[in-house]
Amino acid sequence: MNTLEEKTEETIHLLLYILQKLGGSTDIHKLFKILYFAEQKHLVRYGTAVSQDRYHAMNNGPVPSIAYDIYKNVREGGKTYEGYFAANGRFSITGIAEPDMDFLSDSERKCMDESILENKDLSFDALTEKSHDSAWNNTIRDREMNLIAIAVAGGADEHMVKYIEDQQLILNFS
Repeated sequence: MNTLEEKTEETIHLLLYILQKLGGSTDIHKLFKILYFAEQKHLVRYGTAVSQDRYHAMNNGPVPSIAYDIYKNVREGGKTYEGYFAANGRFSITGIAEPDMDFLSDSERKCMDESILENKDLSFDALTEKSHDSAWNNTIRDREMNLIAIAVAGGADEHMVKYIEDQQLILNFS
């Protein structure tokens, strides 16, 4: 299993990729929802998540914990990610580096691109409503959302759900 440092490095480049596609800067709500919907797409099609982040059911929808920790560090003036991101107001972030494309597979890029296209022009309220899906609704606020529930909310059929469950078992025993 990857270390937190490896998961964080991957998350950095996923966020930079989205930011680059959005013109360099966006609010964190949109950034996090685009990543969430890309996760759903990839789970439904390929049985794996785009990131290794864990989503929590916050009031305005799913929030990826590693990505949120990165954002908080940047917002508070921390130096950890200064070569990658800059705060842009209280709730916006700017990518100041190019994403390392070695961190994204072709299938991940495809799902990210589709999510960006589908969600980039949605309002805060529309993104919130869209992300209040069955996975979010069936999770206690501020608690971690179940990966299977996220896949089901995205439309995964019973065969894909079984595949994801099997993959999780394998990872847990690794």
